[in-house]
Amino acid sequence: MEAHGHRPMKRPEPSHSGQLPVDPSGRATAFRPFSAPTSPHMRAFHLAWLSLFSCFFATFSIPPLLPVIRHDLRLTPSDVGAAGVASFAGAILSRLAMGPACDLVGPRVASAVLSLLTAPAVLAAALVTTPAGFIAVRFFVGFSLANFVANQFWMSSMFAAEVVGLANGVAAGWANVGSGLTQLVMPLIYASLMKDLRLSSSLAWRLSFIVPAIFQIATAIMVLAFGQDLPNGNYKRNNDYRKKKNQNNGNIKSSEEGLFDVLMHGLRNYRGWILGLTYGYCFGVELTTDNILAQYFYDRFGVRLEVAGLIAACFGAANCVTRPAGGVASDILGRRFGMRGRLWGLWGVQTAAGLLCVWLGRVGSLWGSIAVMCCFGALVQAAAGLTFGVVPFVSKRSLGVISGMTGSGGTVGAVVTQLLLFSGSGMSRQTSISLMGLLMLVCTLPVALIYFPRWGGMFCGPSDDLDADEDDYWLLD
Repeated sequence: MEAHGHRPMKRPEPSHSGQLPVDPSGRATAFRPFSAPTSPHMRAFHLAWLSLFSCFFATFSIPPLLPVIRHDLRLTPSDVGAAGVASFAGAILSRLAMGPACDLVGPRVASAVLSLLTAPAVLAAALVTTPAGFIAVRFFVGFSLANFVANQFWMSSMFAAEVVGLANGVAAGWANVGSGLTQLVMPLIYASLMKDLRLSSSLAWRLSFIVPAIFQIATAIMVLAFGQDLPNGNYKRNNDYRKKKNQNNGNIKSSEEGLFDVLMHGLRNYRGWILGLTYGYCFGVELTTDNILAQYFYDRFGVRLEVAGLIAACFGAANCVTRPAGGVASDILGRRFGMRGRLWGLWGVQTAAGLLCVWLGRVGSLWGSIAVMCCFGALVQAAAGLTFGVVPFVSKRSLGVISGMTGSGGTVGAVVTQLLLFSGSGMSRQTSISLMGLLMLVCTLPVALIYFPRWGGMFCGPSDDLDADEDDYWLLD
């Protein structure tokens, strides 16, 4: 094994179609996101990011219309805050369940079924008449964000170790753009319905939710119709084959080890808990910001609803570049400085993002706030990519559990932040934003405690016993 935490690369073999080089297990050793989706690998990539994109679009289609919804439903600040918490609480529960669902039926079916089940909740937003109903709708719509787990699971099934980090970063980054684009599109749909069809404000915002619901249903059907779980077929069909292959390779332990053993192995790994906390205060902060940004600019600076949506859209749209850039930066630092480089990169970028978040709450001008917001958004999104640049090295045996712990940590962080700072606490919105930055700074410090016997940590080199627990830390073949 290389000192930087990578296993020696296997020699790529050409795919049967000649489109992408693959390893002996059929996983692609190259990643070409702008190529035609003719291979099962790139088709899975495009379906995975588009499906998750539609879920982000639907989940965050409500916040940009909150200024008119809260007036129509007579929502109090506490109601708005509770609805934001509810949307993230639903995501926590569904993400915890999505990992076993992917193991059971594969990422294709798990993703599509979740999208189809949550689309009616998006449509139900048009029928809400009470604060309690509004909170319930946001809770059930939030379930769709568990598609993130299926997205990452699918990419890990299709791409080999040397490119899986980049594939994961781009698939998640492009999908996250949905949370920004909806901030721009939903106010335009609302305004168009009022202007072109001469509908009332109350009817216009309700009918606007037909668009994200139909979009989510359409992507789910595409995933079922055109997707493929694995390079050599669908998941259920390959279960027996994979068990037989493990036994033929002498990997008896992995073929016999039960789900409970794998789960407990992951839960006992302290690195997973630290990464969950770290992700809670990069991606969790990003989710919270998506929830409050349009309303913040509308209320504090008095801009029009469409302008507030456009400003908020800039924050989310940057994900198409910034999150993949974080993954690429982690790989570059890993090749140059080993695991120490990955950890220092994560700590440095997230700390800088926290400082900018503190500053965002202190800026008193519109254009100054927009400039700081853009810099803060770029770094907090890159930190999410840097986090998942470390995750694959935590545990070979329980990689799925560690990924689930980290991903769920993002939504837990969003819930805690929303409850503490944005749920009718009596503080001004700008003060809450600055305190959110302080939470980021504090919750990034435990990264210094992460240590890998084979590769070291931020302050210590690797252990003298280079074979210590190597099965626990190797990246999956």
